[in-house]
Amino acid sequence: MTDTTHEAMDAIANPETPITPAATATDQPTSPLVATTAVDITADAVEPAPSSSATTSRTVGTPLGQHPTRVLLLGSGELGKEVAIALQRLGVYVVAADSYAGAPAQQVAHAAKVVDMADAQQLQDLITEVKPNIIVPEVEAIATQELTAAAQHGIQVVPSAKVAQICMDREQLRTLAAETLGLPTTPYRFAGSLEELRAGAEQIGYPCVVKPVMSSSGHGQSVVRSADQIDAAWKEAQEGRRAASEGDTSRVIVEQLVDLDAELTMLTVASSAGIVTCEPIGQRQEDGDYRESWQPADTGMRELEEARRIATAAVQGLVDVSTQNNEHGWGVYGVELFVLKDGTVLFNEVSPRPHDTGMVTMMSQRLNEFELHARAILGLPITADHVTLALPKHTAAASHAIVVEGDGEVEFGNLDVALAHAGTDLRVFAKPVVHGHRRMGVALAAGTDPLEARVKASQVAQELAITVVPANN
Repeated sequence: MTDTTHEAMDAIANPETPITPAATATDQPTSPLVATTAVDITADAVEPAPSSSATTSRTVGTPLGQHPTRVLLLGSGELGKEVAIALQRLGVYVVAADSYAGAPAQQVAHAAKVVDMADAQQLQDLITEVKPNIIVPEVEAIATQELTAAAQHGIQVVPSAKVAQICMDREQLRTLAAETLGLPTTPYRFAGSLEELRAGAEQIGYPCVVKPVMSSSGHGQSVVRSADQIDAAWKEAQEGRRAASEGDTSRVIVEQLVDLDAELTMLTVASSAGIVTCEPIGQRQEDGDYRESWQPADTGMRELEEARRIATAAVQGLVDVSTQNNEHGWGVYGVELFVLKDGTVLFNEVSPRPHDTGMVTMMSQRLNEFELHARAILGLPITADHVTLALPKHTAAASHAIVVEGDGEVEFGNLDVALAHAGTDLRVFAKPVVHGHRRMGVALAAGTDPLEARVKASQVAQELAITVVPANN
């Protein structure tokens, strides 16, 4: 054993004996991946982005010190909140940005910023002010050209600036998946006008699904069952999508509506150790937005192996794109898959960040998706051992989204009753207000099988006393 190992063992036996570090911060050689000073992207003489082949992890532990590792979250919702907590537990300084004040991650971060992240100048100014070592996008509406500029000036973008650009554009993503990687997908066409949409729908056939190429969570999406619904679908794609106020015409994708047996999320982690997949997550959606998820999914072995193959291939393709652009591609990816009634597994989409359906991992896994994301982006290796379930055999976990309707502040009561059941938990997102309907929390539960876990999670949500208080009271 080394001298340092002996000292560590002696310190365990005798707590009064301090462990002597192998070297002080000033003694350690500077790695191209270890950023000890903040990076100003407006400077002319900035080192190029670090090589994607480097695997040295970053130094952490002094978030309020002289040389912290600084992370800028772009988007501060419930997923960003958990990422912020995971990073802070590892001693990272976190700045949380969003379009409004009081977003969930802003409430726990070291600093909060309010900015329109789709505005290139505002985003550039934010990056210049914060001087992050790492930028972690949590939303789609981001001026991706500024992410590219940041990456070119040595800032690590998660998973990479190029992947963020591809994954927020369904046309680029589907082209990569189907035409470059050869992954199985639904039949599809793209359209840039109402006339092209009509022609594409005729080629695909009815019923079909129409989606804006740049949107998410069901925004602007329509199921079209006959030709006389095409005009309404085009209008919904233009007006219901994210960033509709920008005024540009959005291209759309029209896909065949397939006979689904299940929808799966394969959380797939790319790290310095390679690519691994978590156990599959089953899910239920309403209007394209998540309502329930459970892990492991009740999927046959053949379908499971195909799901793993597709998810791994999709993420490997994105990592390859990243390395070609001198970036890492590290982080958690939520790969969405369709399982048809005949057992066929199809690639649908991929989210280059923790997935909302993956909130179930806060109950099910040894390391949840947010902890995996934090570790991966810091350069730490993620192996099969890190993604194992923390559930006893013949047990499953479930999450149930708590969607609140109304106009005002949301208060939760009756927690003593709702959480009295064994194997249950709750996360309240603490979003400032709801206008219309909004996901405000998630109930978690474990059970002997997915059905029991789902029932228990639903019961927690139903037993909560939820009140919407008008914001002016």
